[in-house]
Amino acid sequence: MAFGDRVIKLNDYLLTEACKKEDGRCKKEKSGRIPIQLLSVANLSNQLLRAGTSIGANNAEATNAISKADFKSKSFIALKEARESLYWIDMLHRNNYIDNIQYKSIYNDCEELVKILVSRCKKLNEGNKK
Repeated sequence: MAFGDRVIKLNDYLLTEACKKEDGRCKKEKSGRIPIQLLSVANLSNQLLRAGTSIGANNAEATNAISKADFKSKSFIALKEARESLYWIDMLHRNNYIDNIQYKSIYNDCEELVKILVSRCKKLNEGNKK
């Protein structure tokens, strides 16, 4: 859950910083659309927001699974979302929306989640071979 919290805070931070660069001119247009100058950072951070918070949601579902198959399925989905989060973190860094310190911090946290989930999923697969 802590990673999801970090992702939410990062999303808010990125949008606030992008707005500051636009001298505060970042209110949604009357049509409800995000201003064109904020689309890239908004889209990238939204993708990370979706994937990063999905890890915890799927892990919670796995914890309360109704069957072993359900537990396995939700665990693998959580792993996929964690790997996707790494991708979006890389994209934010490569496009200079987050600096090296921010990148290393959140990337390392996400990488730890991937390692934990890989270990869990390997054990789940080994259980099927018996």
